[in-house]
Amino acid sequence: MRFMKSLLSVALASAVVAPAMAKNPYARPDGSWISLNGTVVESDADGFILDYGEGIVTVEMDDWDWYGDAYPILGGDQVKVNGRVDDDLYETTSIEANSVYVKDLNTYFYANDADEEALLAPDMTTVYIDNDLRLTGTVTKVDGREFTIDTGRREVTVDTSQMLYNPMDDKGFQQIDKGEFVSVTGDFDIGIFESNELVAESITTLYRDKTKNADS
Repeated sequence: MRFMKSLLSVALASAVVAPAMAKNPYARPDGSWISLNGTVVESDADGFILDYGEGIVTVEMDDWDWYGDAYPILGGDQVKVNGRVDDDLYETTSIEANSVYVKDLNTYFYANDADEEALLAPDMTTVYIDNDLRLTGTVTKVDGREFTIDTGRREVTVDTSQMLYNPMDDKGFQQIDKGEFVSVTGDFDIGIFESNELVAESITTLYRDKTKNADS
């Protein structure tokens, strides 16, 4: 019985420690993947400092060639960072960003590399989440409050009229235009006299670093 209690104590301690380590980049080995939510404290041309709730860490974006010219991530932004822990022997631990989602911009920035290409392969462009449908594709046409996306398998019309803001106007950072890569979540409206269309509930712009090729 005493042995079983010891095992239970170890299991409970591990259950408490594991989530804490998962959120602590300073406790993770060099090169390991990590995902953190938090608030941007300040930003510059090489990246930004993230307050992840239990401390702060530097997020590096210096390999993203476009970022230094016109970086849109500012202090106070709520973000989700996915990347690798960079724990060099003589340098402070940081995170090399692979992707950054900025809540206020409804935009997902990601590096243009082979891993991201695999993540956004055509067979991943149509996904059901609970009762909603999420489509990912390239915008091929914009018409008023509607636009068309090509998922690689088919073209779908997206109706944004039920959204609280117009993602195609000239206000704010998100301005949906032809050629952009987006992810749309919503419900299908199956009309009798009209072609089927997706009524959008949320739209996320996927912004890839276009300054380099995927194999560079």
